[in-house]
Amino acid sequence: MSSIYQHFRPEEKEFIDQVFEWKREAAEMYAPKLTDFLDPREQEIVRSVVGAHGDTAVFFFGGTAHTERKRAYICPSYFTPVEKEFDIVLYELHYPDKFVSIAHPQVLGSLMGLGLRRRKFGDILTDGKRVQFLAAKEVSHYIEVNLNRIGKTAVTLDKKSPDEAIAQEEEWKEISTTVSSLRLDAVLSAFMKQSRQKVQMAIKGGLVKVNWKQQENPAFECTEGDVFSVRGAGRAKLLTVEGQTKKEKWRIVLGIVK
Repeated sequence: MSSIYQHFRPEEKEFIDQVFEWKREAAEMYAPKLTDFLDPREQEIVRSVVGAHGDTAVFFFGGTAHTERKRAYICPSYFTPVEKEFDIVLYELHYPDKFVSIAHPQVLGSLMGLGLRRRKFGDILTDGKRVQFLAAKEVSHYIEVNLNRIGKTAVTLDKKSPDEAIAQEEEWKEISTTVSSLRLDAVLSAFMKQSRQKVQMAIKGGLVKVNWKQQENPAFECTEGDVFSVRGAGRAKLLTVEGQTKKEKWRIVLGIVK
């Protein structure tokens, strides 16, 4: 068990312990465990802990083919779930789209404003006009009763089948660059093409997430696989750390959402 911890950050230990407990329950009780929606970093941890072999297996599904946030289904290895067992509901918002527009942050804020934890709903999908979101079935009735406004805009909800989901596929481009260190402010400076001073202000101002968690420490040490999102600037991923140059700078490859 202890060898798993060395592959992840110390602050992730509590979640790793939780996954071990889920795995134990599935194995000892011969009963599946369906989790809330997990971000990709948490999915990676679950995949590492449960493993591909042994007496338990794990499956992921977020409601559609390309969702980022997914529920995990941990079960005895002889079992394979079908999609409906993930208990996910897809909703589309109806609102006067000729007069107002609704963006991702507004939907997120309104759902959180109902008192729901972020893990009870998955991706928010939009094509610029239509807006959909995915939610755990166990809170669907509560959402249907209580969600009637997004911000100041009155909305109604319509349940949709998974094949009616708005397609959302991100395209990434790779860039190779050098940075003075693997500190968060240095890596984001290369991504955002801004001075480290401006980047530090964004980090300390709560505008930056690393692996889907807010990170306010400019000296945070980045590693391969880290995903960054900066409010107003987009998303990037540290794909590769290629080593140091003769001038002791770090050669890195970043993936940036187009």
